[in-house]
Amino acid sequence: MSVSRRCLCCVKYLMFVFNLIFWLGGCGLFGVGVWLSFKQAEFSSLPLSFPSLSAANVLLVAGGITMVTGFLGCLGALKEQRCLLFTFFVILVILILTEITLVLILYYLHDQVELHAKGDLKDGMKKYNSERELQKSWDNVQKMFKCCGVNNKTDWYEVLNGTLPLSCCIGAEKETCKVWNEQGCYERAKTLLGKHIHPIPVGVCIGIVQILAMVFSMQMYCQILHAEKNLD
Repeated sequence: MSVSRRCLCCVKYLMFVFNLIFWLGGCGLFGVGVWLSFKQAEFSSLPLSFPSLSAANVLLVAGGITMVTGFLGCLGALKEQRCLLFTFFVILVILILTEITLVLILYYLHDQVELHAKGDLKDGMKKYNSERELQKSWDNVQKMFKCCGVNNKTDWYEVLNGTLPLSCCIGAEKETCKVWNEQGCYERAKTLLGKHIHPIPVGVCIGIVQILAMVFSMQMYCQILHAEKNLD
């Protein structure tokens, strides 16, 4: 076996391993997204701007794209096809640029994004008395997260004419509740999500794997091109 062929085999199997890790990571993200979706089925009538619902959808999309991309990379490595490898490389470049853009948007427009999300949730609260499913969703959220309203319990005063839903009550539901949850559901959900899902370490790991996969795919592309030229 020639030196160039040995190098190609080495790069091929390294790329396959990294793409397998990439694909497994996508499966993990997708699985967590599915788990969150099922866990939150009780309040699926809320606007998607609610933090945990947004997280579930982001994980489902990110996991699905990662799985497809990882599979394409594995296939390109095994088949040793330049077209598949180049397509894989381009998709990774687009993904990384998209991720960087989203991170910058969230970093610089964080306050505006949160303001819009909270406004969306507050608008939904106005339908509390008219939509049974929405009412059930809000009650389930406030019981599950032990919270009240979007920012705090005063969000309900305008909606319910100065009163609060029983789901805001601390402890068992009572018509003569004396102690109410003070913390808003938006911040409460964000805090709990942050404890269970660590976006920075996960993002860094995915970024490293993506960059390594790009390097190996381009290296393999060049090796195959070089081998084809030698055959000619």
